[in-house]
Amino acid sequence: MDLKSITVPTGVATAGMTVRQVFEECIRAHTPGLPFCDDNGLVTGRVTLKYILKHQYLPEHLVEMARVLGEHVSDVEDVERSAKQLFENRIDSYLQRPHASITSAAPIVKALALMEKLDTGYLFVIDEGQYIGVVTLLVLSRAILQFDNSSRSI
Repeated sequence: MDLKSITVPTGVATAGMTVRQVFEECIRAHTPGLPFCDDNGLVTGRVTLKYILKHQYLPEHLVEMARVLGEHVSDVEDVERSAKQLFENRIDSYLQRPHASITSAAPIVKALALMEKLDTGYLFVIDEGQYIGVVTLLVLSRAILQFDNSSRSI
């Protein structure tokens, strides 16, 4: 089985989009990030929920102390207060280099191997320079589960 039949189509991030729009599309498509495409539809970067949240809410000292932080970290109110402002921000300052990609003709095992090698849970599917969608570890697992005839339909 190749990736063509299990690729999840998503929107893409483009210049001028807001953080809210990226969050909404990522949540709708169950993906942690979106490709950033230029005016010609070519992928030139990416925007991820993880990077946005880290950039906005996690100073390095909190990350370094993550294992010893108590259950009552005082910055929760700051997250609530600043969320509205965060969602109105343009995505420009959250752009990262392009993410790993694969073609829709690739087999599932190649996607799994690439995800393992790159320590990621998703890949962008790009055919002939055009973004098609995303495959995630969850999507691949669902496809593999369907090979088992005794599994219930998911």
